[in-house]
Amino acid sequence: MKKVLRNVSFVILLLKMCIIFGQETTAQKQIVIDVGHGGNDSGAIGINKIQEKDVVLDIANAILKLNNELDKPLDIYLTRYNDTLISLSDRTKLAKALNADLFVSLHCNHSDNPNARGVEVYVANATSEYSDESTWFAFQLQDALNKGLGFESRGVKFANFQVLRETIGNCPAVLLELGFLSNVDESSYYRKPESIKLLALVIWDSLIKKIFSYERVGD
Repeated sequence: MKKVLRNVSFVILLLKMCIIFGQETTAQKQIVIDVGHGGNDSGAIGINKIQEKDVVLDIANAILKLNNELDKPLDIYLTRYNDTLISLSDRTKLAKALNADLFVSLHCNHSDNPNARGVEVYVANATSEYSDESTWFAFQLQDALNKGLGFESRGVKFANFQVLRETIGNCPAVLLELGFLSNVDESSYYRKPESIKLLALVIWDSLIKKIFSYERVGD
């Protein structure tokens, strides 16, 4: 039997947590969400013709919308707000110009193996004062996506991706590969608006917890 991603509605619990964290987090931190690909760079194309550039933009906009609806507890910037191709260097320059406290790059995966599935979270294959923090956050994200939505965990990995390499010296940075568009279940999952909303909620909640940890450390 195929394992199907769960649309488990733990929204009420998460929203209660959001309220608690929102009340206790006083100083806004600047977060850059890098929306992968765009324009003539579609990224991965799913078996149902869904395109990576559209999926990650939908997720990023859903995160932004949720944050706005909850009185903007986070100061979130996107590297692109529409179907535009932004160079990798310009994406990292934005994070540096904003003096971002956190950089999260959103992507989807693809494989010649139609059975490949699950989430991978990458951190820079480099050493900086933010390396350990990035790795810790990567594990937190993967755990949240696994327990909250049923995504299989493929591990936290290290890579020399430009967007990570050029931001790790300035702030914690991770790159999310949010499932395989070449997989029937995971590609179909992203066709549903409610799936996008739930995924955005899980990521947003992880961001809140991360920023909350900043505040506790600073107390």
